[in-house]
Amino acid sequence: MLKIRLARIGKKKQPYYRIVISEQARDTYGRALEILGSYNPRSKQTDIKKERVKYWLSQGAQTSATIHNLLINNNIIEGKKVAVTHLKEAKKAKPEEKNAAEKGSKPEAAAQAEKKEKTAQSKEKTEANPANNK
Repeated sequence: MLKIRLARIGKKKQPYYRIVISEQARDTYGRALEILGSYNPRSKQTDIKKERVKYWLSQGAQTSATIHNLLINNNIIEGKKVAVTHLKEAKKAKPEEKNAAEKGSKPEAAAQAEKKEKTAQSKEKTEANPANNK
C-alpha cells in the first residue's frame, strides 16, 4: 500500500522533513516514489505540491496522521484532524501513572512506618556484623 509520510533529512537538533510517497513496508529513509514537498517544523513552513498530492490520494494512497493534519491545515483536503501520539510523551505518561497508583494504594502513615522498620532492620544488621563496618 502506498503511503504519504515524512522522511527526516535535517541535521541534529534541526529537524527538516520531506513529504514523500513510498510503499508502507519500505524504510522511510529509503527510496521514495516521489517527493511531494517539504516541512520545517521549527518555522512551520510547508511547501506542498497540491496537484500531485491530490493525484496520489485519488490513486488510493493513505496518509500518516501528521501528514493528514498538515494537509488539512493547508486546505488541501477537508475533514477532521487525527489525534497524533508521540512516542516520548507516551513513555513519560506510563511511569507517572504507575507512581500515582502506588501512592494511592498505600496510606502515607503506613508507608512511613514501613520505611522506619527497614532502617531499624539495617541498623541491627550492621551492629551484628562489626567486621563489615570498616
